[in-house]
This record gives sequence, C-alpha cells and structure tokens, in this order.
Amino acid sequence: MRATVIHGPNDIRVEEVPDAAVRHPTDAVVRVVTACICGSDLWAYRGVARREPGQRIGHEFLGVVEATGAEVTSVRTGDLVVAPFVWSDGVCDFCREGLHTSCPHGGFWGEPGSDGGQGEAVRVPYADGTLVRLPAEAAGDDRLLAALLALSDVMSTGHHAALAARVRPGATVAVVGDGAVGLCGVLAARRLGAEQIIALGRHPARTDIARAFGATDVVAERGEAAVAAVRELTKGQGAHAVLEAVGTEESMRTAISIARDGGAVGYVGVPHGGSAGVEIRQMFNRNVALGGGVAPARAYLPELLADVLDGTIDPSPVFDRTVTLDGVPDGYRAMDERTALKVRIAF
Repeated sequence: MRATVIHGPNDIRVEEVPDAAVRHPTDAVVRVVTACICGSDLWAYRGVARREPGQRIGHEFLGVVEATGAEVTSVRTGDLVVAPFVWSDGVCDFCREGLHTSCPHGGFWGEPGSDGGQGEAVRVPYADGTLVRLPAEAAGDDRLLAALLALSDVMSTGHHAALAARVRPGATVAVVGDGAVGLCGVLAARRLGAEQIIALGRHPARTDIARAFGATDVVAERGEAAVAAVRELTKGQGAHAVLEAVGTEESMRTAISIARDGGAVGYVGVPHGGSAGVEIRQMFNRNVALGGGVAPARAYLPELLADVLDGTIDPSPVFDRTVTLDGVPDGYRAMDERTALKVRIAF
C-alpha cells in the first residue's frame, strides 16, 4: 500500500510500504476514506520534533473496516469508523476513568512500528477500545465526513481545553490561537454556553471562521498589547476561562495574564520552547488554575458525535484545502507557509 513517511525536515514523501494486516486477535484493518494533516505534524516537518527517517506520520483518519481479528466484537467488516488520535484498550483503569491517553497498552499513530493515518490503510490495535462506529450513510456526505474527521483530534482537543478551563453557561472565554484547535475551542465554548468569546488571532480568514463558530470579539494584538485589549473587553477583569492552543512561552504567558482572578486556563497546545510562560507566583496570587494536556479524544467521541449528527456543531469549516494522497507533500508546505489552515486528504 502507499503511505506518507517523513525522512527529515521538510522531507515528506508518499511511498510504498507493507500492507496493513491483522497481527493480533484484537486488531482491525481500516481502509482510509479521509484523513488530514495536523498542526502538530508541522513540528516534525520543521525538525523541531525528532522523527526517524522513513517513519510513518499522521494521526487523524476515518475509514471502512476491511478485516478484524478473532476477538474483535464491536465492529465488523464494512463498518464506517473513526479513530481517535491515540489507540487504547478500553478496559484498563485509565480508560475506565476516561483518560485513554494514559492507557498502558495505548500508543500514537505513526510511532515506530505502527501505521500512520496518512496512508491507504491502518492496522488498529485494540479495535474494540479504539474505534467508534459511524452511520453508513455518512460515507456519501462529504461535508459530514469532514465534520466527523475533526472529531478524531481537533474538535475533541478544543473540547478538552474548554473543559479544563471550566467553561460554563454565561462565562467569558478567551481563546489563544487561531489554528484548527483554537477555532474548535471557540466552537466548544459556544456549545458549553459561554456568553462572551474572545478569539485571539490575526489572520482574517481564520478569525472569520472564529466569528462563525461563535466568537463575539477578535483581538489581533500579541503580548502585552493583547493582554490590555482583553482586559478592556472584560471591564478590566479578564476571562473566566482561557483556552491555550499554541504551546509557546508567549502564548502561555498571555493565557495566564488574561485570565480573571479565580479563573482557569486550559492548555492543549503541544508545548515547545520551554515553560517560562507558567508563572506560578502570578497564578498563586490571583487564584488562577491550570489544567489540560493531551486530550482523551476517545472519551469525548460519543457525545461530540451525537452533536455533529444532529447539527448542533459543525467543525468542518476548519478544513480549507483538500488534496489526494499524492498531494500530501504540497499540503504540508501549504500549512507550513500558512496558505492553508488545515488540509484534508481524500482517498
């Protein structure tokens, strides 16, 4: 089969690799229908996150089950399914507590020895604990497929940030970052009943989506100017809940500074460049809470899936370009150059 592999910084290729196959009785093989490129993939593409030459890449996909191991009971051949960005067994203590990302038998797509999501097929370990069935009729609805694909990572991660930041009905929320996760954080905050949602971003095409998703205000400034702008919009108090979706020192420092006293920051941006933005004394003096981390997407999929299917939320607008598998290297370049927000791959 063909799949995307990374050989080094700025070196993404589509190559022939061994076919995905059932190796264990708990495995399934999924033929990929649609996948996408994540902003976090860019850290490997830019050489910031280390990858082995020839390693698979990609962790967001949905598709059709082509084969199952003897012990798989929740899905069968022909089912349309979506996979969260981490596989998990579904039965360990952490999975039962809703923290599937800490499953001792879990793993990330594309790690050495596993298939990546940006390929024609994927071997799914622990299929019963990982895959979520989708309505068969969704396969014929391209917009719905895009919305469902977003649940594999960015929508679930935005939701995780909103929960960690304690978003509640009537709250004032600020979202730091105008990437796909930040935009989905805006959508998640609206879904949870926030009254005022301030999106921090400076790219009009993205902030237009933020407004469509429910943002009431947009702040284009950065650093101290952004802090001042958010304070002005909140009567000098700051936001009850701040969603941090970038992962830099500056973004974390901004997030903590714009939180209201007694508020909370939910951080889901993959950290890079250190943690100097976390100023414990400032948080202590102002009773600002900090929560977040890797989103347990598998725990959120059922409720978010229901809301996508009934039309309550539609995260599909975060995909602004679609390529074939052969176009994946161009898709990486487009996202790296910020000429695309999030690239979807159609098979």
